[in-house]
Amino acid sequence: MNITHIKAKIDTGARSSALHAFEIEQFQHNGKLMVRFKIHPLQKDTLTTLTAEAELLEERQVRDSGGHTEVRPVIRTTIALGQYQWPIELTLTNRSAMGFRMLLGRQAVRQRFMIDAGQSYLQSAATAS
Repeated sequence: MNITHIKAKIDTGARSSALHAFEIEQFQHNGKLMVRFKIHPLQKDTLTTLTAEAELLEERQVRDSGGHTEVRPVIRTTIALGQYQWPIELTLTNRSAMGFRMLLGRQAVRQRFMIDAGQSYLQSAATAS
C-alpha cells in the first residue's frame, strides 16, 4: 500500500484494525491472491480517492460493534505513528458512515503503547509520519 496519511482512531474495544475501503476486487498476480481497493483517505471528503493493492492474507469473519458479522478481506501493511513503524493486519470494510476512515484495534497497539482513554489527539501532526 502507498497511503501516506490517514487519521485513525485507536479503539482498544476492537480486536482487529479496519480501513475504509470500497470497490474491493480480488485478482491473481505472480501466483499470489491480491486485493485492489479504493479509499477516501480524508475525513468528510469523498472526492479524494486513492487506489491501493496488497496481498490478500485471508478472509475473516468479523463482528462489528452492533453485533453484525461480516466476512472481510485481511491484508498486512506497515503503519507509522510518530517515530515508530510496525506491521499490522487490516480488515477492509466500508466505513463511510463512521467518523474515522481507519480504526486501530488492540492487536495493532498491543505491547507498544499505553492508551489513555480519557485523552484525544495526543500525537501531534508535526511529528506524525
